[in-house]
Amino acid sequence: MIRLALFAFLSLPIMWVSRRSLRHPRSHGFSRFFAFESILALMVLNAPHWFAHPLAIWQLLSWVLLSTSLALVVWGFLNLRGQGGFSPTAETSTTFAWENTGRLVTTGIYRHVRHPMYSSLLFLAWGAVLKAVSPVTLGLGAVASLALAATAKAEEAENVTRFGQEYKDYMARTRCFVPFFL
Repeated sequence: MIRLALFAFLSLPIMWVSRRSLRHPRSHGFSRFFAFESILALMVLNAPHWFAHPLAIWQLLSWVLLSTSLALVVWGFLNLRGQGGFSPTAETSTTFAWENTGRLVTTGIYRHVRHPMYSSLLFLAWGAVLKAVSPVTLGLGAVASLALAATAKAEEAENVTRFGQEYKDYMARTRCFVPFFL
């Protein structure tokens, strides 16, 4: 019961941040909301197992995924802000202000993957799944993965509209989430 209350309480800021996107199902923020919620559910559900059996192979692999997640989000955010410039958004926009770059970023981590911050969330989700693997956590990991794939697809459509052929060319030479793989 405590974990359910914690999940509900922590969902409130996610709902607040996603409020505009939830009214626009075709925006990338709509499916991203479900990825955030799935990951939150994984974190809350597996919280008691976070440090259990610290030298077990699944725990070690989990920490590798979680560390990779942290590195990807930091590197991606710094690249985006450093090279993307700033493009103001309308008050009614479904995107966060820091997402709206004036230039297409194709250097740094973006040279290898188009969505390093979604990759970060993917690694975070599966790192959380490995804390205590069960049918429920595997299902939540799958929901998060599908929601992130839908988020990337929607964002790519937005980026093609925004950057045109330059973004199409970029898509042709980079992977979506994991270099040389996915």
